[in-house]
Amino acid sequence: MKFDEIQIRVRYGETDQMGVVHHGNYALYLEMARIEWLRKLGISYKKMEGEGIALPVVSLSINFKKPAYYDDLIKVKTQLKKKPTVTIEFDYEILNDFGEILSTATTVLAFIDINKNRPTRPPNYFLEQLNF
Repeated sequence: MKFDEIQIRVRYGETDQMGVVHHGNYALYLEMARIEWLRKLGISYKKMEGEGIALPVVSLSINFKKPAYYDDLIKVKTQLKKKPTVTIEFDYEILNDFGEILSTATTVLAFIDINKNRPTRPPNYFLEQLNF
């Protein structure tokens, strides 16, 4: 399915006293990768929200294999898991400079009609950009 990757330089404030990335920052890395995945497809999350559609995370799972450290240049690979319905699912790999997998992750987000606060189907243009 649709695949993309971004690079992120680990900042000092994202690490603990040992220079290891704090686990809470991984959710932020995944979000950054997801937003860029959408942007590269020509989909603006900001525009979607302006049209009354939100995409809150309803499930997040991260499997930590090796640590990332301060000043590492990490790569976050993002892949759409399957055709979106009222939810959209992504798989991720986070790798270091040597191509070693540091963590794997999965997120599930729900399309929500902001005005009704109810699940909804993705906008047609969203599916069209994915060629579904």
